[in-house]
Amino acid sequence: MSEDRVRGFPAFGAGARFARSWWGRAWVRAMEDTALDLRQLKRGRKYATAGLVGSITVSPGRIAAAVDDADGGPYRTTLRLAELPEADWTRFFDRVASRAGHLAALLDRDMPHDLVEAAADVGVHLLPGIGDLDPECDCEGWELPCRHAAALSFQASWLLDADPFVLLLMRGKGEREIREELSGRTVPREPLAAADRTPGEVPDLAGFEPSGAPSIPAAPGVPAEAFAMLAANAAGRARALLAGQRWPSRRQDAVRWAAEFPSAAQGLGSGPEFARAVAAWTHGGPDGLEVLESTWAPPKPALAAARAALAEVAEAEPVFDRNRCTVGAVQLRLDRGGRWHPYRLEEGTWWPAGAPESDPGLLLG
Repeated sequence: MSEDRVRGFPAFGAGARFARSWWGRAWVRAMEDTALDLRQLKRGRKYATAGLVGSITVSPGRIAAAVDDADGGPYRTTLRLAELPEADWTRFFDRVASRAGHLAALLDRDMPHDLVEAAADVGVHLLPGIGDLDPECDCEGWELPCRHAAALSFQASWLLDADPFVLLLMRGKGEREIREELSGRTVPREPLAAADRTPGEVPDLAGFEPSGAPSIPAAPGVPAEAFAMLAANAAGRARALLAGQRWPSRRQDAVRWAAEFPSAAQGLGSGPEFARAVAAWTHGGPDGLEVLESTWAPPKPALAAARAALAEVAEAEPVFDRNRCTVGAVQLRLDRGGRWHPYRLEEGTWWPAGAPESDPGLLLG
């Protein structure tokens, strides 16, 4: 077993935070979509932000910690996620190594959407889906997850924010062996000859370099992240063009670049409005930017459900205005996909403050 197949992380201190990366938010959604009791999620978030989760240990198929509780404990809490079989790892490595942008992004601790989508295209599902996270706890609670497992899961999303290799470790392989495996696959396979392709098939030229081509060093002062950004952008444009989809406007593209590649996106915009747009995209992606810049009229059942959820936790009377709900110094904005985005009032301006949730009550708990 590789030496880095067991990793320990010190306990988080007290303090409110939300998953920032899209893959961290996907982890939280997998837990929320499976939860049988949303009250346990609210308590779990409070436990997580109160710093009641101890040091966290991550190993293949397992993440564990002790969680304190005023009612007793600490309780031994574990989240399990199935490891990928070796055949899936082989397909994943082949896919990553065949795309220069994917390889650069992963080694720079980023997990682009199109990397995960490309892996799914070959049958490799990295992120957990509904029912994939299996919580265990030695408390007396029967809920799945209990408040202790929910607290651990929220903090796990914070770990994923900083390092997607944590997810890959849970799926079965440590960072060192992943890097070693990819380093042996940096020479891409040649594309199929025309006679070997099926009619209409487009040859895969990603990363192809003619034999004997010189190695071109990076330009001085140009960060490696910039090349990952350009590769990912080109791949996204090509995919949208083939699918007949509309590409984002130039401003939306600038916001996306600044949010996803901050160190390589200087000069794309400036000022507080652009900073708010970047924050909105960072927390909520395209939906986050839309709810920042526009309003819409949600269906009455969606607003009724929000009123019921907030009635349990809101200390002030919620004020609804189209898809926006203000509760004291917090404002929640509903996107068209049914998620509420939190905002905080800072010097008279509403600023994006965290990842969206399907249950607005979780954002006030």
